[in-house]
Amino acid sequence: MGGPVQSIERAAAILRLLAGGPRRLGLGEVASSLGLAKGTAHGILRTLQRVDFVEQDEVTGKYQLGAALLHLGSSYLDVNELRSRSLNWADALAARSGEAVRLGTPLEDRVLVVHHVFRPDDSLQTLDVGALLPLHASSMGKVLLAFGTASLGTPPDARLEAYTRHTLVTRRDLDRALAEIREQGWAMEVQEMNLGEAGIAVPIRGQGGLVIGAIALSGAPERICDPDGRPQPVLIGLLREAARAISRELGGGPPTAPRQRST
Repeated sequence: MGGPVQSIERAAAILRLLAGGPRRLGLGEVASSLGLAKGTAHGILRTLQRVDFVEQDEVTGKYQLGAALLHLGSSYLDVNELRSRSLNWADALAARSGEAVRLGTPLEDRVLVVHHVFRPDDSLQTLDVGALLPLHASSMGKVLLAFGTASLGTPPDARLEAYTRHTLVTRRDLDRALAEIREQGWAMEVQEMNLGEAGIAVPIRGQGGLVIGAIALSGAPERICDPDGRPQPVLIGLLREAARAISRELGGGPPTAPRQRST
């Protein structure tokens, strides 16, 4: 096994130095604080600047942490706060519903699974934490799309990837489904991502009532859906109850009640 990479250690030391002070630091201050030659410190700072981990003030020439690094930090905190505040509610939801529970947040053009509670039986299951799910073919992804928390990274006329014969592959069909999700307040998918699996998801809201994630139940279609292929009302009720509780924990309050569909 190789030893530590000195340049990475030095870059990390510079980032810690910039993060630990209340003000911007000049090249000389960085070099002297870490015992580096100015040329070495300058080269590392320029590299960090190119990847937006460090920013240089145009007037003073001094350095501070960059927007990209701050975004990574805030994303980490957001995801972990969502997960930590959801643990008890997700466990209770799995126990009450008898189905698997997942929590997800957007990551680029996918859904990142940040928490997964196994279905409470003795069946063989695989942990999905860290998995990336398609937006258009998963119930959580559809929630994030419907409420503007995520967007597809494909042209409007592009055909979407088909995971099964049930996947919505045109933007017209997907847009119609998203409009319905906004109206009813929940999303579902039946064998659109995996054959033999269905899912229901509802939004989780943070500060200001904005949708920041989704919580979903998944299992066999015959357990998730009624004979007409609609989600079991009791499962929607349990999901909404859990989502309201998690949203309150995050300062988001209860989600807005869906509009009643005219008949």
